[in-house]
Amino acid sequence: MSFVITQSCCSDAACVSVCPVNCIHPTPEERGFGTSDILHIDPDACIDCGACADACPVNAIFPADRLGERDEIFADINAAYYRDHPDVSSGWTDVVYPEIPRLPRDLRVAIVGTGPSGGYALRTVLNRTDAQVTVFDKLPTPGGLVRAGVAPDHPSTKDVMKTFDILYRDPRVTMATNVEIGPDVRAGQITPGELAHHFDAVFYATGASQARRLGIAGEDLPGSTSATELVAWYNAVPGASGPNIPVDGSGRAVIVGTGNVALDIARILVSPPEALAVTDIADRALDLLRRQDIHEVVLLGRRGQDAAAYTAAEHRALSVLPGVEVVVHDGTASLDLLPDLLPDLSGPASSDRRRIVFLFNTVPEAAHGDGALQSVSVNTGGRSYRIAADLLVRSIGYRSVPVGGLPFDTEAGRFPVREGRIVDAEGMPIPGAYAVGWAARGSTGGIGSNKLHAIDTVEAFIEDAASGLRRAGGTAEEFSALLRRRRRQAIGYRGIAAIDRRERELGARQGRPRVKFTEVADMLAAAGRRRR
Repeated sequence: MSFVITQSCCSDAACVSVCPVNCIHPTPEERGFGTSDILHIDPDACIDCGACADACPVNAIFPADRLGERDEIFADINAAYYRDHPDVSSGWTDVVYPEIPRLPRDLRVAIVGTGPSGGYALRTVLNRTDAQVTVFDKLPTPGGLVRAGVAPDHPSTKDVMKTFDILYRDPRVTMATNVEIGPDVRAGQITPGELAHHFDAVFYATGASQARRLGIAGEDLPGSTSATELVAWYNAVPGASGPNIPVDGSGRAVIVGTGNVALDIARILVSPPEALAVTDIADRALDLLRRQDIHEVVLLGRRGQDAAAYTAAEHRALSVLPGVEVVVHDGTASLDLLPDLLPDLSGPASSDRRRIVFLFNTVPEAAHGDGALQSVSVNTGGRSYRIAADLLVRSIGYRSVPVGGLPFDTEAGRFPVREGRIVDAEGMPIPGAYAVGWAARGSTGGIGSNKLHAIDTVEAFIEDAASGLRRAGGTAEEFSALLRRRRRQAIGYRGIAAIDRRERELGARQGRPRVKFTEVADMLAAAGRRRR
């Protein structure tokens, strides 16, 4: 009986490296890796050893005879990959050992950011060098988008953090969360120049947290927000403000965009509140969603359904939502059919049903409301329609946020890099400065793509170190003293673990994985850094 990879797959590819018969594809070296929904196990070549399941960081691999009802379809999906790709072959492979260059002693490395890119950069540095590593995050809790971006009802995806937690406990690693990197020393920030002075290399894994704008009238009305802000709000990120949704409104939300994040938001908004009450969704979000209880979400796709940015696996997750109807209008059928397909978009959503509506070939024209959002004008096939809505969410892409003191490509919305090395205005690499993941590539690709980029970027650093990397001027002791003076409330691993333990204790009382803190002061109190 073969093993099967299911929807929770994060394309980390840890399974690929441990498979003795090379029966998991696409591999990181093959075309399609990073764009494929999931990885796939060849059922004819699998020897049922289970090594892949043990290595999977998100618990996405199961024996075919132990699949749950919702996952049975993935046995066919795994097998279909090999029917559709007859050129892909499996078989026993030789072990290839990497070349180990001679590196300077006592290397010191800083990693800014604790999302997947930062985590994989950390793992590669620890595996390939003897460097001492300091890891920074501006929030008290690590995780980046794993904690702040993964939907509450996808808990298995968050299991990848267990892999990184092991790294944080390594004796060569120093954690420094609740520390922001930037130019404002009066606000307690550590500057990029100070990092460059005290570390031989600095990896910026700061992600892409700034949402792109629609550029339409009424976009800034209360009730109109970005996917970034909304996801941060329901995932309990401190400082994230909630949407202004009236309790007695239309019961409908409009989302511009059809990527995976847009579908995550639609699923969360339309799910019955009682179903969300067993997840780690923020209490503040659960309370509002209980009172407002959105019953209908409309997703707008500017192009046709074949150009939608969501993955097939994410779309399948909508089709199995109990009690939720999924309606698709591609915008190319006779426009006279639209009122029949969507008879009540101009009025309140029906409270007798839950529905997700896709409107493809449709663009938003304006948001309307007297003091708060009340409706959204859209254009499909040259005709305008007014959709009553209490919430408008833009989910059309993300940009990185500049870090004062570092070059930044404003037009592309990311750090300018060449092979992972941050470059100056003349295109010359800045010694010891690297960017990984979305901060370097833009907001494309998932965990698997970011893992590959992190590995490649660390390899570039190793190449630089072996060929005569410039060394840091300050000592580790001097930096520790600087950090204590500048940021007295920096949190180490023991504090991080205390926050995690306290959140889990609070969750256990309610039958939930955890109850997340939404205030930095509460996190600091749990970490023992400040009394409440």
